[in-house]
Amino acid sequence: MSKKLVNLIESHADELTMNALSDICKDECTPTYHTYDITKLYERAFEVYSRLGKWISRETDKEEIARHYMALGAQRRQEGFALSEVIQALIITRRHLWWKVLQEGFLDTVLDLYQALELNNHVILFFDRAIYYAAARYEKN
Repeated sequence: MSKKLVNLIESHADELTMNALSDICKDECTPTYHTYDITKLYERAFEVYSRLGKWISRETDKEEIARHYMALGAQRRQEGFALSEVIQALIITRRHLWWKVLQEGFLDTVLDLYQALELNNHVILFFDRAIYYAAARYEKN
């Protein structure tokens, strides 16, 4: 996977977080987020972006993602978030990541495109697991 693209995302974690939260906090599908403590929301989204390299690397196994996002699902349920809101927030978080990659114009060569597709596969797998485990734990409570 392209370290250059991961560095781009991690180094712009603040910008990505602010942009994602702007959308999450006004999306009609995420009403609980509209009134929730913005500092806590910021910390949660920033963690995803700033640690993306770790989350999608081989050093983080499926079980670690499962533990983290099952706990997240349980916590969000206790906080009063609907499952659909949690899923939508994760989708918006993922979407902003790719908008940033496309904005920066790193996809000029075939190699760049290949590296971006490889990164995309890792990112999608991570977010799919995050969504699945958050929902699985949410349903158990």
